[in-house]
Amino acid sequence: MNGAVLVLGGSVIFLVAYFVYGHYLEKLFGTDDTRLTPAHTRKDGVDFVPTSPAVLFGHHFASIAGAGPIVGPILAAYFGWGAVALWVLVGCIFLGAMHDFAALFLSVRDEGRSIGHVIERELGYTGRQIFLLFAWAALVLVDAIFALLVAKTFVATPSVATASLLFIGMAPLFGWLVYKKGLSIRMGSLIFVPLLFFFVWLGSVMPLDLTAHLGWSVETARRFWLIILFAYVFVASTIPVWLLLQPRDYLNSYLLYAMMLIGFVGILFARPVLGMPAFEGWVVERPAGGMGSIFPLLFVTVACGAISGFHSLVASGTTSKQLSREKHIRVVGYGSMLVEGVLALMALTAVAVLSRGDYVAALQTQGPVATFANGLAGFAAQVGLPVSVGKTFIALAISAFMLTTLDTATRLTRFTWQELFLPDAKHGGREADQKPWARLCSNRYVATGVAIGCAGYMAMSGNAMQIWPVFGASNQLLAALTLLVVTLVLVRQHANFWVSLLPMLFMMLVCVWALVSLVISNLKAEEINWTLVVTSAFLLVMAFVLLVRAAVAALGSAKPSHQAG
Repeated sequence: MNGAVLVLGGSVIFLVAYFVYGHYLEKLFGTDDTRLTPAHTRKDGVDFVPTSPAVLFGHHFASIAGAGPIVGPILAAYFGWGAVALWVLVGCIFLGAMHDFAALFLSVRDEGRSIGHVIERELGYTGRQIFLLFAWAALVLVDAIFALLVAKTFVATPSVATASLLFIGMAPLFGWLVYKKGLSIRMGSLIFVPLLFFFVWLGSVMPLDLTAHLGWSVETARRFWLIILFAYVFVASTIPVWLLLQPRDYLNSYLLYAMMLIGFVGILFARPVLGMPAFEGWVVERPAGGMGSIFPLLFVTVACGAISGFHSLVASGTTSKQLSREKHIRVVGYGSMLVEGVLALMALTAVAVLSRGDYVAALQTQGPVATFANGLAGFAAQVGLPVSVGKTFIALAISAFMLTTLDTATRLTRFTWQELFLPDAKHGGREADQKPWARLCSNRYVATGVAIGCAGYMAMSGNAMQIWPVFGASNQLLAALTLLVVTLVLVRQHANFWVSLLPMLFMMLVCVWALVSLVISNLKAEEINWTLVVTSAFLLVMAFVLLVRAAVAALGSAKPSHQAG
């Protein structure tokens, strides 16, 4: 099999899906371009800001992409490139992109509130609170883990630290000129995008190597960067979205576009032969040792490369507040996930050209991100880009997007915490109806401080990495719960609910299977990881409670369909 055929063929399939299935979803949900979106009706200049679709696509894509669609397919490649590619294609089109589209649509129609508020309407106040607590805990974990990953990257590759700080400093100037001084997006891009790439070069020339310049240990440097990162995300979470978060994500998206273009063209010219088998078997030896079953491990390992619950939080947390028109839902929601699918196929190709032995060795010595950078740089060398330059640029691009995931997740954690203190619908359900103590707790500075305090504790102590194995399953479970709500909405509207019901049932089965397996394997271990066991058990109980409430709600919704009128 030729890698160029895989990537190019997959891209064509995604393009067809965008126009065919994406159009069907528009008709199913009933997008209406004449309706005013929350960005206009609740415009406040802080969170609710009408945004150009080009800028919003960059912000949304940068927020959801990160390292997920790269790491997941690479880690799952031991099952065979064919199995992974099939799941990426089917998962993105019918599960992931549909999930993102639906979450964005429901949030836009619900005044830009998170998917948790929709859950209250469908499953009651208790269902909402359970979902929000789970989402908040998952987001705190994202904050902690990505802060650790970025801090470690800054220490290991100081040029990334320089470039990242320069990016952060440049973004407010771009936002101020565009939103306050009337600079067009096109002119601003012509000025600032070349400056972005100049900063990439400057970072390689002037690396902020704290261990060399100040004589600090690696651990001291890592802790210093953690403090700087958490201070940065505190500011990014509380200031207007147009001033830092949105322009930084938009400009950073060009790094990812450039990386994808370099890799895409490189693969087409290199036409690499895939050395790994297309299918290794139903039960396969894992790179880290032991045996792994394709059900459910393939699906929770690929994770963001096919479907991600985190995307529903981004779509309903920040993106819905900036969407200018409903016709942009397909472009931003459905389209972004399909582009992420192309990136997942490129990541898969980067390792599928290796033999199984080389693949295992690369994961053990370099890790998935470095393996991806080496593979893509090798393809790009076919079009004249030096391998060393390609590796450095690709590593910088990935690191920039881990930082993007970090600041977006922090803002989402703040939104989720604030919604926890909103009264139920019977008592108004709005900020104006809050009691004084709830208003204090949901203050944006308090909400951000609580999130950063918890994430900072976990990052500094290292406990965050202990529950990393459960993160993939929890992320997919979050997607299944979102699809559960989408199904209830479609049932109430007497619409075609099968488009969300079947994906929901499949993801729920896979996630519960994975979590039960995780609990059993940990209980059998010589040293039981109680953090993993308790976390997994909590997720299972939460899923069961919401499923029961959803079944009751669905049965109640079905009764009126037999009545006249």
